[in-house]
Amino acid sequence: MFKKYLLSLLLSVGLLSPALAEEINPIVVMTTSAGVIELELMPEQAPLTVANFLRYVENDFFSGTIFHRVIDNFMIQGGGFSVDMERKDTLPPVRNESTNGLPNLRGTIAMARTNAPDSATSQFFINLKNNDFLNAKGPRPGYAVFGKVVNGLDVLTQIGHVQTGRQGPYKDVPVEPIIIQSVVLK
Repeated sequence: MFKKYLLSLLLSVGLLSPALAEEINPIVVMTTSAGVIELELMPEQAPLTVANFLRYVENDFFSGTIFHRVIDNFMIQGGGFSVDMERKDTLPPVRNESTNGLPNLRGTIAMARTNAPDSATSQFFINLKNNDFLNAKGPRPGYAVFGKVVNGLDVLTQIGHVQTGRQGPYKDVPVEPIIIQSVVLK
């Protein structure tokens, strides 16, 4: 909130050019039971996806959700289930922006979706390694990257190594829940 206010103030008194202000990407701080992860979002490359994610942030949607799918040396997925593995109600899906030029590299955050390309809502994943096969290729849509970890890669690695198992119909669920306590704009 302070960052937005400061940017508005600096723009209004002419101390900051609009072009420079556009270069400042939003940072969100994701506090989890395993530690803190800071993510820089990329609205220039993924405007619809970033706007969608920030709506969930502004509504405090992610607080109390979990990383419900963890596959070491692949990715960690969260943003859609409570600790009791109950799916949360979401906003309508966002259009897939996987052709934005941002590849699924280690430490990037992307939208999780079903087989339908434009089905992403609140769930996201953070890549634990370079996952080129998740990128768009020719006419085949990929998984839309919309930001990257700027602090907390060690937390990602730690989460990637947790013990997982089955819970109901779901597999790769951490035995000890990894809770997303909050996600806020820095």
